[in-house]
Amino acid sequence: MPTAPYADLVWRKSSRSTSSNDCVEVAASRNDEIAVRDSKLVPGPVLVLARETFAELVDAVRLGTPNV
Repeated sequence: MPTAPYADLVWRKSSRSTSSNDCVEVAASRNDEIAVRDSKLVPGPVLVLARETFAELVDAVRLGTPNV
């Protein structure tokens, strides 16, 4: 999970995030992928998912689906 290729992306976090930075940030990559990182560990690892996989993950979280 290299971070350097993703440093120049435009990262966003939820408007519902608290000021304590306990959240994740997401960014769209050039390869039609979604990059995800911990807002507390900006230089840390980046999880990269296909756009479809990320959408499935978000849907599962919204629905409260276990074992995702």
